[in-house]
Amino acid sequence: MGIKERDKEVDTDKKGVIDKSVKTAKEKRGKRATRETVEAVLIAVVLALFIRTFVIQAFKIPSGSMENTLLIGDHLLVSKFAYGIQLPTPAMIKFFGVKIPFFSTRLVNTWGGVKRGDIIVFRFPGDRDKDYIKRTIGLPGDVVEVRNKVIYINGKKIDDPYAVHKGGLYGENQERANNFGPYKVPEGKVFAMGDNRERSYDSRFWGPVPIKDIKGKALIIYWSWDGNKKWIRSGRMGTVLH
Repeated sequence: MGIKERDKEVDTDKKGVIDKSVKTAKEKRGKRATRETVEAVLIAVVLALFIRTFVIQAFKIPSGSMENTLLIGDHLLVSKFAYGIQLPTPAMIKFFGVKIPFFSTRLVNTWGGVKRGDIIVFRFPGDRDKDYIKRTIGLPGDVVEVRNKVIYINGKKIDDPYAVHKGGLYGENQERANNFGPYKVPEGKVFAMGDNRERSYDSRFWGPVPIKDIKGKALIIYWSWDGNKKWIRSGRMGTVLH
């Protein structure tokens, strides 16, 4: 074998080694990129769950019980730390409609006590998988009474500017909606009602809300969709809730 042929074989071997090294390096980079992508997605999901659980959460209004303050199709942000710390407890939660193992929370009311008139989101006492949104009417120790659609707290008529009366319930339920109590709110609980008084299923029917089950205070409408007109309600976007 001549010198040129031996040199050619050596060059071929070197090229094979180089090609193999390049291929290995590309595979390593590919695996590293995949791992980094997966890590980034997992971190984003964990952060999203953390923010949703402890800081702020988005809710959509599905019914007319809070009209005219909140309309069907309103999307709002709720502060999860308005009243204190949300203490985590293991639970199955829904994330983009899918139940996953994570944890739920229990409110430890360490600051900013719930005030009359606050719009709150809470776990429905009749089904803890459901969230309800209502206005706080009675505080712990208050005596709540409704007489001919007028609310009295501790025997005194309250200022009630957000209430609307559209009718809608009949028979016993209609009577209970218009005339209720007197009822003393237990300690550690609040009495909640919808602004659309005759079309709201609330504390008049199923009792008070445990403060520990409050998820947060409604802050602002960030999006609103009119399902009937199939159009955006741009005038409602950015509305601060009171």
